[in-house]
Amino acid sequence: MAVTSTTSADNTDVDRGTKEYEVIDIEQQAVAEAHLRNTTVQNITWRGVTVTVKDRETKLSKAILENVEGIVEAGEICALMGPSGCGKTTLLNVLASRPTGAQNVDAAVLVNGSKPSREAFRQMSRFVEQDDALIGSLTVRETLHFASRLASTSSLPKQERTARIDGLLDSFGLRDQANALIGTPIRKGISGGQKRRVGVASQLITSPKILFLDEPTSGLDSAASWEVINYLKGVAKRNKLIVIASIHQPSTSTFSLFDKLLLLSAGKSHYFGPVAGVQSHYESLGYELPLHVNPAEFLLEMVNTDFAAAHRRRESQQRLDQLQMGWASSQQAKDVSSSISGAAAGPSSTLTDLEVAEKKPSPPSLVLTLLHRSFVKSYRDVVVYGIRLAMYTGLAIMMGTVWLRLSSSQESIIPLTNAIFYGSAFMSFMAVAYIPAFIEDHATFLKEKHNGLYSATELMLSNFLIGLPYLFLISLVFSAISYWLSNFNPTAEAFFTWVFWIFLDLLAAEGLVVFVCSLFPSFAVVSLALVAFANGLWMSVDGFMVQPGVLNVFWRYGFHYWDYQKYVFENMMVNEFSGRVYTCAAAEGTGTGGKNGCWCMWQTDLADQCLIRGQGVLDQYGYKDGYMGKDVGIMMGIILGYRIAGWIVLKLKN
Repeated sequence: MAVTSTTSADNTDVDRGTKEYEVIDIEQQAVAEAHLRNTTVQNITWRGVTVTVKDRETKLSKAILENVEGIVEAGEICALMGPSGCGKTTLLNVLASRPTGAQNVDAAVLVNGSKPSREAFRQMSRFVEQDDALIGSLTVRETLHFASRLASTSSLPKQERTARIDGLLDSFGLRDQANALIGTPIRKGISGGQKRRVGVASQLITSPKILFLDEPTSGLDSAASWEVINYLKGVAKRNKLIVIASIHQPSTSTFSLFDKLLLLSAGKSHYFGPVAGVQSHYESLGYELPLHVNPAEFLLEMVNTDFAAAHRRRESQQRLDQLQMGWASSQQAKDVSSSISGAAAGPSSTLTDLEVAEKKPSPPSLVLTLLHRSFVKSYRDVVVYGIRLAMYTGLAIMMGTVWLRLSSSQESIIPLTNAIFYGSAFMSFMAVAYIPAFIEDHATFLKEKHNGLYSATELMLSNFLIGLPYLFLISLVFSAISYWLSNFNPTAEAFFTWVFWIFLDLLAAEGLVVFVCSLFPSFAVVSLALVAFANGLWMSVDGFMVQPGVLNVFWRYGFHYWDYQKYVFENMMVNEFSGRVYTCAAAEGTGTGGKNGCWCMWQTDLADQCLIRGQGVLDQYGYKDGYMGKDVGIMMGIILGYRIAGWIVLKLKN
C-alpha cells in the first residue's frame, strides 16, 4: 500500500479521517534520506532588510520592506504571512538572493553568522516558485530522476540515486503516482496538490540545506494544503533542514504546523517568533483571540487596512501603527535581536564543507541530461513536434495536389516558381507552432537556472541538438510528398538538395522562435505576433515578391541580404532551373520569339529549337549556379546568429 502521509517528528502516523496510512520503516527512511541530512547549516539570520522602489505616480522612493529581521534554526519551518502587498514575496526573494526588481536593497543575510559566497549559497539552497514549472510530459519519477542528474555528478551509483528517489516518493506520499504523468493540456495528469508536492520533492532531491517556497499552498484546498506543509515539516525535522515559506491565509490545522511566524504589514514586522506565542503577544496588547476563529484569519484582519471604510481609514492606520510599535517595544522583539546578534557573534563558518559535499555535473554531462529529458518530452508531448509534423504533412499534401504533376513546358515555369516560394516561405512561417513548447522549456530553465543547476549555454546547446533529427524528419517527409507530386527536377541529387535547403530553412525559423521567445517568454501572444511579423517581412524581401534587382535600396541592403528565406528561395530556384530545359508553346498568330512554329516566353540560346534553358528564368532574378557553398555558410551564420542572440538575452536577463 502506498504511503499517503509522512510521519511526524517522532515518527508516529497522523490520522486524517478516511485516508489510510502505513508506517514507513525508520531505518529504510533514514537510508533513503541520507543525502538530505544537514550537518553544516545551523541557522539563517536576516537583519535590517530594507527594500525601496520608485513610485510610478509620484516618482518618489517608497519602502516596501523596512528594517525586517529574523532567525530560523535548523529543523524549523517558518511562515512569512501578511496581507497582499505586505512585502512577503519580496522578503523571500531577498533571503534567497534572487532579483527583486527594486531600486535599492539593503540587507544583511547570514548563514551560520557569516555571508556565504553566491555559489555556496546557490549550492545550499533551493527555491520553489508559486507556479512551479514542471514538464507535463514527464512522470513523477522521471521528474525527480532528471532533477537528481542535473544536481549531482553522473558518478553517483544508480542504486543510490534510485534509493533517494524512492525515499522522497514515500516521504511525500507519491509512491502510487510514481509512474503517472505530471499532465499536459492534452493529457490529464496528477492533481494540483500532488503537483505541488512533486515540485518540492524535485528540489529536495538536489540536497539543499535551506528551502524557500513562495506560497506553496496557493490554489489548494485545506486538506491538500495541510498535506504539503505536513510533508515539509516532517522532512525538515528529520533532516535538520531550514524551510521558509510565504503563505496566504492557511487553515487552522495548517497554520499550527509551522514552528515560527513572521507577520508583516505595510513592509514592517508585527511579530516574529513561535506560532504558539502569537496569541499571548496580542493578548498582551489588548487583542484577545476569539473562540472558534482561525488564528491566521484573525491576525490578517488585525494587520490589514485595505478594506477599512473610508471614514475609518485613519483609525485603522493608527491601530496598525500601535500594533507595530507594540511589537517593536516588546521583550520578544528584543530577544529576537539578541538571538540574531548571538548567531552573528558566534564562531562563523566558511561553509567549505558544502563545496565538496557532492560534485556538480560537468557541462557535457548537463547537456546530455537535458537532451535525454527533451527527447522524452519530444515523443510524448505532441505540442513539441507531433503537431508540427502533422501540419507539415498536410501542407505537403495540399501543395502536391494543387501543383500536381506540372509538366516541363513553359506554362509550368511560373507555377513551379510559385510553388518553390510557397514551400520555403510557409515551412518557416509555420514554425510559430513551436512557441508553446519553448515557452514551457524557458519557464523550466528559469527555475533551474536560479537554483544553480545549469546555465543558458547548456539550454541552447541541448535545445539546438534535440531539434536536428526532428526537423530533418519533417523536411524529409514534406519533401517526399510534395516534391514528386509537383514534379520538380526529377533527379536524386536535386531532391536531396531540396531536402537540405528545407532543413536549413526550418533550423533558421526555429532559431528565430527561440530568440523572440527568449525576449518575451511571458507573453506567448507577443512572441507569436513578432515571429509572424518577422516571417511576413522575410517573405516580402526574399526576392520572389519583388526581384532583387528591382527591390529598393533600403529593403535590399537593410534586410534582403540577411533574410534566410532569400538564400533558401534562391538556391531552390537554382536547384530547379539551372540544369533543366523547358519546351516553348506552339506559335499562334505573331507571338514573341516565334520560330519554327513556336514562341518562347524566355529567350535563351535554345529558342531556335523551341526550348527554354532554365538559366533564362534565373537571369531575371540575377541568380547563378556555383554559389551554394557560400550561401550555406551564410545560412549557418544566420542560424548560429539567432542562437547566439537568444543565448545573450538569457545571459543578460536576471
